[in-house]
Amino acid sequence: MAGKVFFSVSMSLDGFIAPESPEDLMGRQWVELQRWIFPLRFFRENLKLGKGGEEGRDNEIVRKTFERTGASVMGRRLFDAGEQAWPEEAPFHTPVFVVTHEKRDPWERPGGTTFHFVNDGIEAALDQAREAAGDRDVRIAGGGATILQYVNAGLIDEFSIALSPVLFGSGIRLFEGVDAGRVALEQVGAEPSPRVTHLTYAVRER
Repeated sequence: MAGKVFFSVSMSLDGFIAPESPEDLMGRQWVELQRWIFPLRFFRENLKLGKGGEEGRDNEIVRKTFERTGASVMGRRLFDAGEQAWPEEAPFHTPVFVVTHEKRDPWERPGGTTFHFVNDGIEAALDQAREAAGDRDVRIAGGGATILQYVNAGLIDEFSIALSPVLFGSGIRLFEGVDAGRVALEQVGAEPSPRVTHLTYAVRER
């Protein structure tokens, strides 16, 4: 049985998931947005940042998100930023399918991550990711434009937001340009932690 297609992001209180400029994508605002995840034990272990770290509900949510993911899909903008920032052993440990216009051979990294470059659209990338994931889920990793394409195409089953107590003022909004006339949401989870509020929604066709 095929798994679900989902995304999971951190979002500021005013609705932004990233700064506008690619040069700032891993900068101060992004660090503030993601501050909740850095101390977590699973996050530190996955990026090989050393032993120790916090356990608890935030850590469990991050670990379960990782464990359910059999393959990921991302846009080229996120890949370009991550290529510069990820360690040699990229933190996915699964196949990753990059939606791009460029033809490029797969890029294999230590630790089980291989980036595949798909230049014939979002549905082709998802089909390949589903096949690679087997009965596990496919995560649409981002960025915002890529997530929105999948939402508007009716290809997302559910999503989770870690709502962070940060204000951006400007940047990339998660749902800027969403086709609200065809998307209905059902809240299936809401759980506060000391640093963020975890919100989970099932996506239904309106």
